[in-house]
Amino acid sequence: MTTNDRYRDLPSVDALLKNEVLTALTQRAGRALVVAGCRVLLDDARQRIGAGIPLPPSLPDAVVAWVEARLAATMIPVVNATGVIVHTNLGRAPLSQAAQSAMMAVASGYSNLEFDLETGERGSRYRHVAARLAAVTGADAGLVVNNNAAALVLTLAAVAPGQEVVVSRSQLVEIGGGFRIPEILAQSGAILREVGTTNRTYLEDFVHATTEQTVAYLRVHTSNFRLQGFVHQPELAELAFAARQHGLLLIDDVGSGALLDCTRFGLAKEPMVQASVSAGADLVLFSGDKLLGGPQAGCIVGRRVWIERLRRHPLARALRVDKTTLAALDATLQAYQRGAAETEIPVWQMIATAEETLHNRVVAWRGALAGSGLATSIVRGESAVGGGALPGETLPTWLLALSVPRPNEVAQRLRQGRPAVVARVADDHLLFDPRTVLPTQESALIVALQSLASANAT
Repeated sequence: MTTNDRYRDLPSVDALLKNEVLTALTQRAGRALVVAGCRVLLDDARQRIGAGIPLPPSLPDAVVAWVEARLAATMIPVVNATGVIVHTNLGRAPLSQAAQSAMMAVASGYSNLEFDLETGERGSRYRHVAARLAAVTGADAGLVVNNNAAALVLTLAAVAPGQEVVVSRSQLVEIGGGFRIPEILAQSGAILREVGTTNRTYLEDFVHATTEQTVAYLRVHTSNFRLQGFVHQPELAELAFAARQHGLLLIDDVGSGALLDCTRFGLAKEPMVQASVSAGADLVLFSGDKLLGGPQAGCIVGRRVWIERLRRHPLARALRVDKTTLAALDATLQAYQRGAAETEIPVWQMIATAEETLHNRVVAWRGALAGSGLATSIVRGESAVGGGALPGETLPTWLLALSVPRPNEVAQRLRQGRPAVVARVADDHLLFDPRTVLPTQESALIVALQSLASANAT
């Protein structure tokens, strides 16, 4: 058959659409997408003919694969076997069952998001979490925006437009995605006044930098790195006292949102929101989806007069959160209010899990894989808190180690499975940490590993 004959044998789009497989696909996926797929695959076929490359065995099947790839969700559940608890790239904190249920309850129908059921008039969406935020942190009032960077921009835009804010040079950090605190703050219209050095900043540095244009002192917790050695930063209470003496605000960005004492679990001390409020900070900013263990959000608590100013600022509307975020955050905060965070919120459940429990889970995994042909062993390891909280801090754990040729290729196959499984690769082994594998995902992990064994057998 000549090349021209092969071109002539290609069906038209209309003819291809009459194929029964594509007729059924059109009913399910819509005509426009299927037509687009036919055109793409026919164009590909012409290019293959011109290059002397064989055509797909079935054009209709190729169109089906093309359409289904475009209909498939791009964000899917992942089994996190890395041992990194607050994993930024895997969605940070998994939500509690109560938070999931609260989101579903308000998402599946109408809600009183901005409606006062008692008066029958318009209400404020912020009231659904404001009182709870204040209650668990000891602050006068609270506000929520869509992330902590937004909280910082809104705060400075509302209290320091065109005026100076003094901050330690060592705290002008770069956060995830290449965003830098100075660049974020510049968007607020505030003027940054850097003081001190990379490793040592004193209270006198803040005081000496204070001018008639100064309106606030700012502390930013370096939550994604740690300076050690010859270092110094003034205590928050010292900054609060100096701020009051000069009639200034003290803004404390604590980042990770710790409401529990991390030292109880053998971890380094992390700034607690309640401690910042008690120390005299006027406004305290923190994330909702790190150590707080809730949805992505930027929480702001502090003195009511300043919270009200932030709430009335035009940026507050641009940065506001939706009903599902409010519902999830409220349910998460309820767990703290009831003293149940350690047992109900996944981040704290993982942090608090005993080594013996982790070892028992790994033993059970290995037992389930017995006879599969996989070369497994149990080894000691370290879990990381991760994700912009407690940098470098780890917890002892037990790991299931899988010895395979070309472990990076095998890890890729696991990531491309359904469900996707993300593990660590070290010393020619795949390592699976039970600390971050949710109990509801254990069976899926075992099935994925058994499928891996079956694929290796063939």
